[in-house]
Amino acid sequence: MQSNVIAVLFALASALTIAWGTVIRHRIAEEAPGDGTTIRSAPIIAVISRPLWWAGTFAALAGYALQIAALGFGTLLVVQPVLVLSLMFTFPMSALYDGRRVSKAETFWSLVLTVAVAVLVVLGKPTPGLLEPPLNRWLPALAVGGVLLLFIDRLAYTRVRRQKALLLGMVTGGVMGYVAVLSKAFVDIFVHQGFVGILTSWESYALLGGAVLGTAVQQSSFNAGALRQSLPAMTVTEPIFAFALGYAVLGEKFAVSGISWTWMGLALLAMVVSTFALSRRGVG
Repeated sequence: MQSNVIAVLFALASALTIAWGTVIRHRIAEEAPGDGTTIRSAPIIAVISRPLWWAGTFAALAGYALQIAALGFGTLLVVQPVLVLSLMFTFPMSALYDGRRVSKAETFWSLVLTVAVAVLVVLGKPTPGLLEPPLNRWLPALAVGGVLLLFIDRLAYTRVRRQKALLLGMVTGGVMGYVAVLSKAFVDIFVHQGFVGILTSWESYALLGGAVLGTAVQQSSFNAGALRQSLPAMTVTEPIFAFALGYAVLGEKFAVSGISWTWMGLALLAMVVSTFALSRRGVG
């Protein structure tokens, strides 16, 4: 059943849950970074040994489950912009954790982000795409994106902490963009073919691998530097990858023409600018 209203509600719940999990996991990464001199003191081991990190991780998984539910009711081009609002939820949670007040600037950029997302969803009127995209649509997208993200990942490990966090944030966003598209394909397969379909489709296993990879790279980006350096990159890169893949692979489209494309472009630009502004102001 297609219902953009229900899809938006599930996506908002997903954004809120993901925001909480992000703040918890990053704070633990800051508090227990490890010195890396032994296996036990390696950053990733120091982090995952904390019970609260697992709570944050399960929150992220719950958020992802809500995202899957949202995709069951609406198109990728409806759900993905709404998920960007997770950043709007992240910075006040981070401020609360730090014991500081939300500034007027943060409130302003939150409103800009909300309006931008609303324009993309309401004015864009995204239309559904293919239920089962053929493999010849997937292969070029997987190959080109995989090479690009691998290059950025390797480049990140030649940079200082701040640049490394930014680049790994981009890789995380790119991987999660693929996860979003695979999630939509997964939902469509389940709705039309049931459990047999998802057990026999390559998309299910690619989705699982992508989710694990994305979580690992995301934690690496958290360990590499402040949240303000990695979060904007991953938050902006994910919908850009998802939009491109939604068009190229799933065949979803925005039902706009003429001058409406100008407003859509401005909304996308406002989303990018407000995302970076909020990240740099609202998180540590």
